[in-house]
Amino acid sequence: MGFGRYSDSLQNRRVVVTGGASGIGLATSLRLAAEGSIVAVFDNNEEQLKKTLEEHSEIKYGILVDVSNSDEVKDAFKEVDEVMGGVDILISNAGISIRNKFIDITPEQWKKVMGINLDGIFYTAQEAAKRMLIQGSGVILMTASTNGLTGHPYYADYNASKAGVNLLAKTMALELAPTIRVNTVCPGYVLTAMQIAEYSPEMLEQVNENIPLKRHATPEEIAGVYAFLASDEGVYITGQNIPVDGGELA
Repeated sequence: MGFGRYSDSLQNRRVVVTGGASGIGLATSLRLAAEGSIVAVFDNNEEQLKKTLEEHSEIKYGILVDVSNSDEVKDAFKEVDEVMGGVDILISNAGISIRNKFIDITPEQWKKVMGINLDGIFYTAQEAAKRMLIQGSGVILMTASTNGLTGHPYYADYNASKAGVNLLAKTMALELAPTIRVNTVCPGYVLTAMQIAEYSPEMLEQVNENIPLKRHATPEEIAGVYAFLASDEGVYITGQNIPVDGGELA
């Protein structure tokens, strides 16, 4: 797969992508590697992480980590310090969703979704920010969702976690400026393995009919937005929740 180049500003940037062994995270890891960045992937799926590193030599490092565990996150960033000497760009992307009615969500499900989607982003962003403040620069980008901007049935826990990510980013952007830029990307429907597992072909087609562009996004299209925001082309953008949804919210 070929990629265009935004600028040379991503050359040799030290990048961490969480949930980077599949889906949007993998597409973003590959895009930033193609832009010349040095990429380390965090993922909690050992088999998928190994497969990704074997198939994509352009991804330099892979670290097995559960982002919902603050101790594991601290250890992972210590490893990043050892192998890359720090981090310039964090793409905090790891997340899960479980389709269920609000009334049927168990405490265990709630804690699991919040632990990965919100706690994990907080833990990884905080560790990255500590390093970026010392070095005097950095970019933190986080995967939220259009589900964090408006209500969607059957995803109450997921929606709440993503709304939290969006407001966390705005607050971080205020506190960390002007040293660190912070934004969220809010994808709408993206054709990932997670989406295909949750939706039947008929459900996918029904969704497409309600999107002005009549299709799901590809992971590579979301990755392109991350590359833009991480580069110097997006140098004046911070504190924003950016929908990438084919016009759905319109």
